[in-house]
Amino acid sequence: MIEVRPARTSDIKAIHKLIGDFASGGRMLQKETVTLYESVQEFVVAVEDGQVVGCGALHVLWEDLAEVRSVAITENLRGNGIGNQILEQIIDRARELGLSRIFCLTFETKFFGRHGFEVIQGTPVEPEVYAQLLKSYDSGVAEFLDLESVKPNTLGNTRMLKIL
Repeated sequence: MIEVRPARTSDIKAIHKLIGDFASGGRMLQKETVTLYESVQEFVVAVEDGQVVGCGALHVLWEDLAEVRSVAITENLRGNGIGNQILEQIIDRARELGLSRIFCLTFETKFFGRHGFEVIQGTPVEPEVYAQLLKSYDSGVAEFLDLESVKPNTLGNTRMLKIL
C-alpha cells in the first residue's frame, strides 16, 4: 500500500537519494541537501512500508504560476502509478493555492502529457513578471527563464504547461 503525504524533514535523506539517482542518469538536476531542507514544505512523498519510494514538489514562482519539480520514483517501482499519485497531489495543491498555471521542465513528456501538460516554447510570463523573476536566486527559476548563466547545466529537457 502506497501512501502519498506531505514530506517531513526526516524524509530529506531519502528524497536526496532519489533525486541523486535521477541526476546521475542526466534526467534531473542534483539538489543540495540544504536546499531540500529549505524547501521541505514544497514536497510530497510516496511511502511504502515506511520507506520513501517517490517524491515531487510544487515551487510557486508567481501569483498564478508554479513549477512541478523533482518528481522521482524508485527505479524498480516505476510504471506502477506512484508518479501519477504524486503528480495528482501536486496539482491539487496548486489548485488549493489558487494557481492557474503549472509548468515543468522534463524528459517525461508522455507522462506529463497524460496529466494535461502541453509542450510550450519560450517563457510564458509577461515582461514585467519576467523582470521580477530575474531577481530570484533560485537556479530552477533561472532554468525556467532560459538564462545564459544556466546554459552549461541545461539538460535539454522540454518545457510543458498545464492550465488549471
